Amino acid sequence: MKPLVAIVGRPNVGKSTLFNRLIGQRLAIVEDIPGTTRDRIYADAEWNGRIFTLIDTGGLELATGGDFSAQINAQVQLAIEEADVIVFLVDVRDGITTSDSEVAARLRQSKKPVVLGANKADNAKQRQESVEFYELGLGEPITVSSISGTGTGDLLDAITDVLPPSDGDEEEDATPGIPRFAIVGRPNTGKSSLVNAILGEDRVIVSDIPGTTRDTIDSEVEHDGHNVILIDTAGVRRRGRVGPGVEKYSVLRSHRAIDRCDVAILMIDGVEGITAQDTHIAGYIHDAAKGIIIVINKWDLVRERRRAAEDLADPDRPVSLVPGENPPQLSAKEQELLDAKQYTRAVREQLKFVPYAPVVFAAAKTGYHMRNILDHALRIYDTRHVRIATPALNDVVRDAIQHHHPSFIQGRQLKIYYATQAEVSPPTFVFFVNDPALLHFSFERYLENRLRDVFGFEGTTIRLQFRARSKDEDDTKGKKRPSRNGARR
Repeated sequence: MKPLVAIVGRPNVGKSTLFNRLIGQRLAIVEDIPGTTRDRIYADAEWNGRIFTLIDTGGLELATGGDFSAQINAQVQLAIEEADVIVFLVDVRDGITTSDSEVAARLRQSKKPVVLGANKADNAKQRQESVEFYELGLGEPITVSSISGTGTGDLLDAITDVLPPSDGDEEEDATPGIPRFAIVGRPNTGKSSLVNAILGEDRVIVSDIPGTTRDTIDSEVEHDGHNVILIDTAGVRRRGRVGPGVEKYSVLRSHRAIDRCDVAILMIDGVEGITAQDTHIAGYIHDAAKGIIIVINKWDLVRERRRAAEDLADPDRPVSLVPGENPPQLSAKEQELLDAKQYTRAVREQLKFVPYAPVVFAAAKTGYHMRNILDHALRIYDTRHVRIATPALNDVVRDAIQHHHPSFIQGRQLKIYYATQAEVSPPTFVFFVNDPALLHFSFERYLENRLRDVFGFEGTTIRLQFRARSKDEDDTKGKKRPSRNGARR
């Protein structure tokens, strides 16, 4: 799990500018008006081989001027509680203010590693004046200029020096080799009810109020002789609807749960159907290269609503879940199966980028299809650790090329020399080619589909990497071995 680094400080000291500089893109809104950043923004940064999640926060105002300032303070306090490292940013032009002193006192109480950054040190005189910040009792101030980038390398060095060890995640080490399944989705889709149904007890608080689960909760359970870890998470809301305070951090925790799981169980509210936020979560799971199961929850409610609609409608024209389609009169069981197929077709249409994900219809409150979910998750976990023998892999690749040759790009054609599986979890395949620039995305997709047709890989991302073979390697492989009498074979 990536460590968290929070940038805190009073308003208008340049936190968002520094955030954008450190992550290498303009993600945070930057204005000269104090208090522009109201919500925490987070993104990954990398330095000295370490990857960490950087959090931009609203300005910390200890003398709260209304509810808005109080909300910002609550967000920053949560950042302090959650972060592994805190970057306290001050303004060398203003010197030490009363707010700086009070913030420094709060940070010293946190017992967290603190890196003191003295921003807006744009010339030698201002860099010399930064020595006054020693008075804050937080160690040496590191002078930086967020706008020009001066000193940011020293700041990043200081951050990585105090990050927790990359292999020191005690939570991961405590349960080595046990599959981890994260239950994710929008608020109030039944995630906690699913955990309780699987565990057979009310281990997690269940409420109709969206966002009841604020933190990630791990539970160990045995299923068919296998121990697994279930990670219940707070619901991920659409960005514009994430409220201030604790709920925003719940989104970050859900993303972190996806990062540390093997298979993500994406809960969809069957009554509401697929939303834009469901698509966002599925995309995050896909980008993280995790296993995925799409669970259409509350299927019992969907059937009840359908029956109610049929009672009100013309009995000769039953209502279909898919607009414009009216199936003939069928038995209740046949109708349920038909509805599930229609619903699956709609899900596939809206989540085209994860066609490999199995779709399970369930009802967490009644226990309907609960075992199916874990059965799928364990199969996907095993699939993610499958290794394909190199000869078998290359047989499939050669057959694929014979049936569909790569297209020509500017008069040149992609040539695949051979392929091998480099990693598992997720399965990663490396193709050695003459020039990766000649690869068209449609041919890459074709190769992935061929691998899935032959080897399966249901429920998991597979990665295809294309590497150019070096000239020396080409020359070596192109030469024939000399025979004993000096002739070439």
